[in-house]
Amino acid sequence: MKNTVKILNDTLLVLALSTSLLSNATEVSVSTNNNKITTTAFTINHVKVGDLLSIKDVNGATLYMEAIQKAGTYKKGFDLSALPNGNYFFEVEKALEIKTVPFSVNFEKVTFNKNEETITYKPFVKQENGILFISKLAPNHESLKINIYAEQNSKYELIHSEKIKGIQSIDRVYRLEKGGNYKLVFISNDKEYTKFINN
Repeated sequence: MKNTVKILNDTLLVLALSTSLLSNATEVSVSTNNNKITTTAFTINHVKVGDLLSIKDVNGATLYMEAIQKAGTYKKGFDLSALPNGNYFFEVEKALEIKTVPFSVNFEKVTFNKNEETITYKPFVKQENGILFISKLAPNHESLKINIYAEQNSKYELIHSEKIKGIQSIDRVYRLEKGGNYKLVFISNDKEYTKFINN
């Protein structure tokens, strides 16, 4: 039997999901020790175990990565002056968002530009009794492409695809056929997210 997916209109349930996204904001602060300019203290509030902290160059190459081991407030000192001259960024990846904090290194001097910090919201997925809820904040009206694949004969076949753009709060509700396995692929902000659903 071929798996099917149906779009449902249920704004009350989706509104509750959108509200939960706003309550998960990341607070990041960076301070430089005046006595020793090479040491930078990086602080993240409201972290959970498994959140990721990375330092990347402008090409996206990962220079440093650490999984957060303790919930609460994370604080660590970094000697960023040892990096070659160029542009870099800290990336804090949490369950529902990715925050980037750009900085540049110029002859051992580290400069942070608060005006260029960005937050990208990841899709939120919840599945309950054959109903699939998808929600994503898009403050800059960035698009979200949703591809839903159903498992057929040990392969995943595309059964639904749509691209949503031009709105700040993207919400979708789908009914999945019971007993099926699904793969969800989301593309937004030049990033791809994959989630598997066993229904």
